[in-house]
Amino acid sequence: QRKLRRNEAHITVVDPRNYMQYQPFLPETAAGSLEPRHVVVPLRKVLRRCRVLTGTVTGLDHARKVARVRPVEGPEQEIGYDVVVVAPGSVVRTLPIPGLAEHGIGFKSVAEAIYLRNHVLSRLDYAASVTDEARRRKALTFLFIGGGYAGTEAFAELEDMARYATRYYPNVEPEDMRWVLVEAAGRILPEVSVPMSEYTVRQLLKRDLDVRLGTRVESLAGGHVVLSDGEEFDAETIVWTAGVKAHPMLAHTDLPLDAKGRLTCSADLRVIGAEGAWSAGDCAAVPDLAAAEPGATTSPSAQHAVRQAKTLAANIVASLRNRPLADYRHKHVGSVASLGLYRGVAEVYGIKLRGLPA
Repeated sequence: QRKLRRNEAHITVVDPRNYMQYQPFLPETAAGSLEPRHVVVPLRKVLRRCRVLTGTVTGLDHARKVARVRPVEGPEQEIGYDVVVVAPGSVVRTLPIPGLAEHGIGFKSVAEAIYLRNHVLSRLDYAASVTDEARRRKALTFLFIGGGYAGTEAFAELEDMARYATRYYPNVEPEDMRWVLVEAAGRILPEVSVPMSEYTVRQLLKRDLDVRLGTRVESLAGGHVVLSDGEEFDAETIVWTAGVKAHPMLAHTDLPLDAKGRLTCSADLRVIGAEGAWSAGDCAAVPDLAAAEPGATTSPSAQHAVRQAKTLAANIVASLRNRPLADYRHKHVGSVASLGLYRGVAEVYGIKLRGLPA
């Protein structure tokens, strides 16, 4: 929108929501550290020279250069184009675990973050009024599955929020709650170094939180949790944050996909073998030119997505003007993880920070 000359091109943006959300701030949104309105951007407010269409792309016929779009209301329609940017991102990756579909809470949208906050507080309300000890214990048991950024941050932020909230419940103490984080791998936060990951676990354990590494969930049927280490318990709050996968909409296109279902792209963000098609973000397999290992692709993170977007925009404008394209190259600058209000870990440009500075 900013780089194009007036009437040089017309841009149509199709999205199921009329806003963009900043994914890394969902844990703070769930904990109430940030207002929901501070992590979303209304599309029509910032894309004033674009046509914004609220709807779902159900398929793409790039051979005819036509997208099939289902609006919020009304019949499906076809939209023709000359250039297409396919960037639907990722969706939650689930596993066939009994009870997950019925009891699992996702953590991929602002709506889910707000729901989770309200749900956790409602369990404190319930526990404060119920007399049956077994039902009370189940209400105050919170299980998070997946120890990546989303899981660890949501786990730490929400526990911090709930611990603070117990001061308003005379008969609910922080010690009455049980918070369990389950991770199938041998460590959490794989994006940071091993010492920082181990430090994070130590900090969580100091808060009397239960961190299970090298452990899988085998069943969640009826809210009864069965872990691979043999332990069983009941929980009314089960949060699933065990990874993402490329958006399944890509399977309804005639564009080339890799083994993970992502669009195969060149370093300049063009979809390989599809003239006029571009991609970026979680759904794009973009060569990581800064990586040491050959054949590596960029990780699905905001750090890459926001930078790829700038290169993508510049390259599309350059292609319209028959100018050379630039390759996307970015060296990972580090990571930051929030562990509650005024607490966190950070590893940025080789500098390691803990606690309040992080």
